[in-house]
Amino acid sequence: MEKMMNYDAALDTAIGRLHDEGRYRTFIDIERRKGAYPHAVWRKADGSEADITVWCGNDYLGMGQHPVVLAAMHEALDATGAGSGGTRNISGTTVYHNQLEAELADLHGKEAALVFTSAYIANDATLSTLPKLFPGLIIYSDALNHASMIEGVRRNGGAKRIFRHNDVAHLRELLAADDPSIPKLIAFESIYSMDGDFGPIKAICDLAEEFGALTYIDEVHAVGMYGPRGAGVAERDGLMGRIDIINGTLAKAYGVFGGYIAASAKMVDAVRSYAPGFIFTTSLPPAVAAGAAASVRYLKGAQHLRDAQQDAARVLKLRLRGLGLPIIDNGTHIVPVHVGNPIHCKMLSDMLLEQFGIYVQPINFPTVPRGTERLRFTPSPVHDSQAIDAVVKAMDALWGQCALNRAEAVA
Repeated sequence: MEKMMNYDAALDTAIGRLHDEGRYRTFIDIERRKGAYPHAVWRKADGSEADITVWCGNDYLGMGQHPVVLAAMHEALDATGAGSGGTRNISGTTVYHNQLEAELADLHGKEAALVFTSAYIANDATLSTLPKLFPGLIIYSDALNHASMIEGVRRNGGAKRIFRHNDVAHLRELLAADDPSIPKLIAFESIYSMDGDFGPIKAICDLAEEFGALTYIDEVHAVGMYGPRGAGVAERDGLMGRIDIINGTLAKAYGVFGGYIAASAKMVDAVRSYAPGFIFTTSLPPAVAAGAAASVRYLKGAQHLRDAQQDAARVLKLRLRGLGLPIIDNGTHIVPVHVGNPIHCKMLSDMLLEQFGIYVQPINFPTVPRGTERLRFTPSPVHDSQAIDAVVKAMDALWGQCALNRAEAVA
């Protein structure tokens, strides 16, 4: 009789490999407290607690604790209860969902919007559905697109072309090599979150127009943050009208939960009608939809928060660069510090947390390529000068302690 598979041993091998490579992910237990963010409580495995400052959160503007958002959620919760009770087509569409989609369509200057349970699902479901709507569709995808975009393109069963990151010349070559009559779509991001660099939106829109391609942009790390009403980099640059499908999140700058696309009414109707990731999943709880709508509405007029966030990022980059640390500065609000080794990166993260109460998660492969491991700081308006001082002093002390090389900024 043949020996059967030892499943436990296989799991041990897989997990052990992550430990050996220094990229096993540890989730620390933190308790956010209303009104105190970015300060939180770290609940340790031994039962003890420690005060920490969160420096790697995506609640970029502190909207997760804003009174306008909380009031809207309380009101909806008291009015309707907890869950939606169904998928959007089976009892799960409420006035709150409709109001949220109307706010998002208005934000992006589009005819319609469609809310998903996350921006990951919105990307995956939409990109994997588009070939059903446009038979023969070729998707041209930036090499550094988010995993959700990659998954959607991979699963759709259609043709794909990968162009080198932000390389418009390479994209042109790929477009020119294909039959002009075949439907095409270019998928890219406005801000690539690991390096914090901008996508060449105008140049890509120009190519799309020249070659008759649709445009699909992921504005996840930009919505709420850029543009006069917080619609993203495409709004800031006056290019929203040239983008066919805009993807965004409600879980970062808007501080709540969920994702969406905004597009023409026909495009949204088609995705709504064909995407399994939308059709077969329970809709957002009404209170979540209400809070997200309130956040979107508020941030349309909250330029002061966007300005304060950019100021905090600018100061942190300036001071870390002054220490000679290898920061990656591409002009956005994201502040990556290049370490280049997964074990050192995890070690530095652990020391910041344990010795200084500063929580910044190590970013290792597969999130970033091997050899580019980094710490990724996300300053916000609620990170005051005292918090920035603490980070700078801690990084100065630990960089030398860890025998890491100081260098000029990476970019």
